[in-house]
Amino acid sequence: MSPLERHHYPAIEATGLVKHFGDNRAVDGVDLMVPTGSIYGVLGPNGAGKTTTIRILATLLKADAGSARVFGHDVRKEANIVRQLVGVTGQYASVDEMLTATENLVIFGLLLGLKKDQARKKAAELLEEFGLTEAANRSLSKFSGGMRRRLDLAASLIAQPPLIFLDEPTTGLDPITRNQMWNTIQRLVQNGSTVLLTTQYLDEADQLADRIAVIDHGRVIAEGTPSELKASVGNASLELKLSDRETDEEAIRIVRAVLGVEAHVSKHGLITAPMSAPDQVTDLLLALRNARIQLAEVSVKTPTLDEVFLALTGNATNNVPAMEGVA
Repeated sequence: MSPLERHHYPAIEATGLVKHFGDNRAVDGVDLMVPTGSIYGVLGPNGAGKTTTIRILATLLKADAGSARVFGHDVRKEANIVRQLVGVTGQYASVDEMLTATENLVIFGLLLGLKKDQARKKAAELLEEFGLTEAANRSLSKFSGGMRRRLDLAASLIAQPPLIFLDEPTTGLDPITRNQMWNTIQRLVQNGSTVLLTTQYLDEADQLADRIAVIDHGRVIAEGTPSELKASVGNASLELKLSDRETDEEAIRIVRAVLGVEAHVSKHGLITAPMSAPDQVTDLLLALRNARIQLAEVSVKTPTLDEVFLALTGNATNNVPAMEGVA
């Protein structure tokens, strides 16, 4: 199937996926539709079923029920074809620390059927792409965690797969290396790949994903764009802090008159009002100025994915562990 033909199919189309581990129903009727050429985020607390779902889609596990297709190919009946279309980067590095970066990538290339000169050429290209050329002949025992994660991702791209599964690829990375990985993931899509990304970082999903599925207890409990998911938990809020606290009541009256909503003031003097029409903010600021009410601070607070996650799953994001087990 050519790249042009693949664009006629969703990258992933899964219906009613079920997987048991003993009495544990790790995946409980998951439906997914991942558009080709997109970054699709999957969020969920520890044990929600994210990793198990990826392993089913990548043909590493067989579902007990349901069906799934990758670019139109059945993951059960056409597993060999699907394996040629996907690359998987898991939560733990699959590279060998006793070898150099070049040796690792060459071995992966040989295992995938490349000739030795082709494998060396591909290894050099990927090391340059991931900023590892200077460390090409260095033992991995001397690599930082971020460098190992980049090499692991490079190894999954030896065959240039059109669909890439990234299972928490930035776990444990420092902020600078995380941003570098974000840029790399975005370039993968610009170069024609589709990415399914699981992550424990809500800001990562917000920055990268075109659409997001939230999974809890083996089920998809919400799906949509980041904006749609945020809107599901409420509108943006306008926050004002006045230079003179004695004008609080007058400011609240003006907010009611201009925005048509009730505002509330905290003990610290922060006036908060729900805001459904951003274009009315200018009218409000003009009304406050005409009333000679001086502002010390003004900001607009939009709902965050953290709030979406908490509202949907009841789990605070800082309680989501870095790693997920078989579920």
